[in-house]
Amino acid sequence: MAVVSIAEEGTAVTEEKAVRALLSTVGVEYECWDLSRVHENATADEVLAAYADEVEELKARCGFVTADVVDITPELPGLDGMLSKFDKEHTHSDDEVRFVIGGRGIFFLNGGEGRVLSVEVVPGDMIRVPRGTSHWFTLCTERRIRAIRWFQDPAGWSPNYTWSGVDREFEPLCFGPTYIPSRATNVISL
Repeated sequence: MAVVSIAEEGTAVTEEKAVRALLSTVGVEYECWDLSRVHENATADEVLAAYADEVEELKARCGFVTADVVDITPELPGLDGMLSKFDKEHTHSDDEVRFVIGGRGIFFLNGGEGRVLSVEVVPGDMIRVPRGTSHWFTLCTERRIRAIRWFQDPAGWSPNYTWSGVDREFEPLCFGPTYIPSRATNVISL
């Protein structure tokens, strides 16, 4: 389950309904999807087949033409260069949609008026950041994420940097699954 934090307000939200409501205030769509359909080492084709209904539904609803599975690991050649493209505030001309299957990362969303939401995404989280939304992304400490990505242009998308500098004011901080006691309690109580 995602953790949404607003540093300026000293708040952190972890309950699914509250996460969805808070992210909707900045136009971002959030859902928590079932992970039981795929095993940890499933191939990209197996992942896409397991979530074919969801992939096709999002394609139809949002105008996406393709989807793939990205698997980023610390061993990926050129990882630092790739991450440097996305760790500065930018927008896209297309929606950015991810369904996280493994690993963790943080989307920072510039909500305007000095309000920045950090969204730590974990396996099971589906997030849709609408086109034109100022944001940036980085990986958590383990530098690993595996996700389904959707594209409106088969060539992918490129960042349009804002150069506002707001991204330099925020350090990535991943809480992990047991950092916030309510998250650990929720996992145990299931």
